[in-house]
Amino acid sequence: MKSLMTRFINDESGATAIEYGLIAAGLAVIVVAIFGTTGGPVDTLMRNLFSKVQDTVDSAS
Repeated sequence: MKSLMTRFINDESGATAIEYGLIAAGLAVIVVAIFGTTGGPVDTLMRNLFSKVQDTVDSAS
């Protein structure tokens, strides 16, 4: 077990472009799932926030 940990700590090989591409694709799927749905909780939160900002701007003019 100690030799496994030592090899892991001393391993300096980096991620390849394919691995970075897979990470980016996974993050893109997550972002689309969260922000891409209309009527979801994030959409509702953002609409309420922008509505309050718009009301504040309208009342200031």
